[in-house]
Amino acid sequence: MLGKLALRNVMRSARDYLVYFLTMTVVAAIMFAFHSLIFSEEIMQLYKTALLLAVLIGLASFFVVLIVAWLINYMVRFILEKRSREFGIYLLIGMKKKEISRLYMRESLVLGAAAFAGGIALGMLLQQILLAILYSCIQMEYHIRLEWSGWCLFTTAACYGGGYLLALFRCRRRFRKMNIHALMNSERRNEEIKESHEETKRLLLPVALLFLLLFGLMLFFYKSWDSGTIIGFLLGLVLTIYLFYTGVAAWIIDYVRKKGNGIFKGQNLFLLRQFASKVKTLRFTLGTLTTLFVLALLGCAIAMMFNDFQNQILAAKWPFDVQIYSDDVEDDFREELDVIGQDSEIRDSLSYLIYQNGTNPVNTWLYTHLKCFGDTYKNSDGTPDQAKIQSGDSWAYYRYDTYIALSDYNRLREMNGLDGVNLEEGRYLLHLKERVWNEAGDFTPELEIKSPQGPLACAGICTEPLSQDGHNGADYMLVISDRTAQDMIPYYKMLAANLTEKAPEDLQARLDGIQAQDTYTDFGSHRVTDHMASGSDQIVVFVYKNMVRDNLIPEVKFLLSSIIFALVYIGLVFVCVALTVLSVQQLSDSAKYRFRYQVLHQIGLGHREISKVILKQLAGFYLCPILFAALISGTVAVYVGRKFNFYTGTRTAAAGYFGLSFLLFSSIYLIYFVVTYVGFQRNVLTKT
Repeated sequence: MLGKLALRNVMRSARDYLVYFLTMTVVAAIMFAFHSLIFSEEIMQLYKTALLLAVLIGLASFFVVLIVAWLINYMVRFILEKRSREFGIYLLIGMKKKEISRLYMRESLVLGAAAFAGGIALGMLLQQILLAILYSCIQMEYHIRLEWSGWCLFTTAACYGGGYLLALFRCRRRFRKMNIHALMNSERRNEEIKESHEETKRLLLPVALLFLLLFGLMLFFYKSWDSGTIIGFLLGLVLTIYLFYTGVAAWIIDYVRKKGNGIFKGQNLFLLRQFASKVKTLRFTLGTLTTLFVLALLGCAIAMMFNDFQNQILAAKWPFDVQIYSDDVEDDFREELDVIGQDSEIRDSLSYLIYQNGTNPVNTWLYTHLKCFGDTYKNSDGTPDQAKIQSGDSWAYYRYDTYIALSDYNRLREMNGLDGVNLEEGRYLLHLKERVWNEAGDFTPELEIKSPQGPLACAGICTEPLSQDGHNGADYMLVISDRTAQDMIPYYKMLAANLTEKAPEDLQARLDGIQAQDTYTDFGSHRVTDHMASGSDQIVVFVYKNMVRDNLIPEVKFLLSSIIFALVYIGLVFVCVALTVLSVQQLSDSAKYRFRYQVLHQIGLGHREISKVILKQLAGFYLCPILFAALISGTVAVYVGRKFNFYTGTRTAAAGYFGLSFLLFSSIYLIYFVVTYVGFQRNVLTKT
């Protein structure tokens, strides 16, 4: 008897809450697909940095489980309230609370198991899409194949089932406290709008907007950020979101009560009352959904930033196929050239010296003027702190300015497909990173560059990519004539080479294996030296002794893709969860709204006019959280995007990162809205 009843209720719930069922299916599919990445033996064997992918996906899964558990708990409680009259009747006919509790839990578990099974099937398809995208990012060919892991299935089931069991466990406590009277009147509680102190509460709306303005100003103009300030900023922002919805509901109620002119136009009174009732009863839920939208949009925007970095900067960072640094100025790179020539044909190569003359005017200027250093290298009176600048504690720049001979410089330009330059005696050329040039401009008039023969005058500035992350200087190098270079001190030696074909996959590892372990240090999976500088780049920095472009670009793209995949994973789940709550709220109330729309029909509104009213009602309920979230996340994304461009050298407009993420989620948003609108209209107009 109970089995048949449970099965019937499951079928009805799947039909009535189809959006929820489909969302749980999609969530299970997303979890399975992303978990399959960290349990793929082939991916884990690609790079040593593959562990980062597992860590980031695992960390993302932690937040996903929390939000999925919240969704399940919300939906279980929501469905329980909607079926409260049914459960009250069960009690009236003699069923015990334990029997009703078991019945409902059995229904929920069957519904969840069905969604999980469908999600695993869909997840296998999504798995192929993710693997194809990942292999494309790391420039490897991917052949479609099914990757099945028992641990992947177990992890997904544990994360998914854990959320269900936690929600159902909390649900049991509600069953113990329920009584017939409370159950029979539960549905009516959402219809009640308790209007108290609305004139006072309406002040929360301008207060919330004022706080948002202050947060925006603080974001762009406040300088002394620390962990405590950041935590306080985030907590204040979340609190402001909840205050906003309380203020909106109170403002509408007060506006209607005072009979504002706008309420008598069209169906505005009907729509305002509907909207106010939903916002007032669901203000905490709407605040939570807005927070989820903010996190989803920001996560996607940051993912777009790292994707942009991959496309714009990586190739420019390594303009040569092979670059090798050596502390030994007498190094002939014979061993390295032998290793390179074993499986590759060298098209052209150059071994050359980088010089210094014991002075550092360029270093001093950059340390004391670039924003990324702040006042770190200044004395209290604003003058350069030479003791700290020359200490060598910073990895940004070498202790002394770096120089290169004109002939070597022109040869490097030729290898990079650039035209050579002319330089007269007694002059120098400043070759600077474009990112630093965009910030600093022409600062050569403030420099006093000297050679052993005397002062040098600036002949110009070049900004083409020439591997200035510690190899050909750090951020910059000074080009001088060959005669001037002969009188300078050799600083370190470099080898640059281009190959006729793509480098072997293990060339980087074989080059790293030449030096003894006590000579250089391992950083991640590659060799570094304490003598190398890295420049002023932030966020993504690579300063390896040996660099093989065809080996490093896929590896770095894999690392960045790990970050991108984790952010997109969280964003997709968050937005699906938030939209599910919005959709289910409206669709479940459509039966209650049917009577109200019947009244509109009876007073003269046709089906087309009623459809427009429904569209306005749903649009208001849907647009409020997403537009509010877009305002907040857009402001933060522009700030973060500007900082990202500033520190990495990417050139996309800061607002562009947010625009792309907003378009992506808007498409998902539109799908949910259309499904909700069609379902709501069908439920309301069937008997109108």
